[in-house]
Amino acid sequence: MATTSDIRNGLTIEFNNGLYTIIEFQHVKPGKGPAFVRTKLKNIVSGKVLDNTFSAGHKIDVVRIETRENQFLFKDTFYNFMDVKTYEQVSLEESMINAPQFLKEGDTVTIQFHADLEQPLTCELQQYVTLEVTYTEPGIKGDTATNASKKATLETGAEINVPLFIETGEKIKVNTTDSSYSERVK
Repeated sequence: MATTSDIRNGLTIEFNNGLYTIIEFQHVKPGKGPAFVRTKLKNIVSGKVLDNTFSAGHKIDVVRIETRENQFLFKDTFYNFMDVKTYEQVSLEESMINAPQFLKEGDTVTIQFHADLEQPLTCELQQYVTLEVTYTEPGIKGDTATNASKKATLETGAEINVPLFIETGEKIKVNTTDSSYSERVK
């Protein structure tokens, strides 16, 4: 059992029947009254951020989280991954993955595990993935007065907006955090 004096950025704690990571904190010692710690907590599973204030000396439950590199194998009912060091396989639900529409076989992802329970918590793709455009309408010359874009279907089946100069068969870099086009890959 730890106390509020052990709080630091990146620490994961059990709070309100959920697992939260401390994003930022501030020890406050007002002129009157007892000291306290203001924190911003991010729920590991849902991503929801909340503010909370702990009184000084409050007991907190610290949870040990491990991150492991895994390789995406295939999708059936679940998404199946293999640890690149131990070759153990793990199956995850789609809701645990941050951008499942951009996963293709062989991609490397980072999976967070509750170390004591050996339970997977979240799965995150790299921030940028390179994918091939399998279909897009041809761009129209002279239609660039504004920042125009068109729909493109990628090799994983996902659809995103791309600039008019992107053609079918080109490889592009996609930002997985907001599902947006980043740049053309040569």
